[in-house]
Amino acid sequence: MIIADFFRGPDNLLKGFRITGHAGMADHGHDVCCASVSSAVMMTANTVTEAFKIKAAVSVEENEIMLKLPSDENGEGDRVLLGLLTHLYFLSDEFSGRIKVRVNSV
Repeated sequence: MIIADFFRGPDNLLKGFRITGHAGMADHGHDVCCASVSSAVMMTANTVTEAFKIKAAVSVEENEIMLKLPSDENGEGDRVLLGLLTHLYFLSDEFSGRIKVRVNSV
């Protein structure tokens, strides 16, 4: 299962995310659910860091990607992360039982 954890600060803005796991629908390289999530996550990270030039901390490991917005971020990153959160909710409906989306307070 893919676990998508989003982190919301006391100001109610999204501060980052951590995505882990695999959907397990098909063999590596042929799993459309994993490909959908991976593509959306990479586009989000690239939009934050390249298009908006936000100095986010990004970490990519085997089966895990994390992004943390800087504390002085002005809210643009929150809106980009909200787009990913919304997209992953839709994907979790489409791929029932394969993606779990959670929003945690920090």
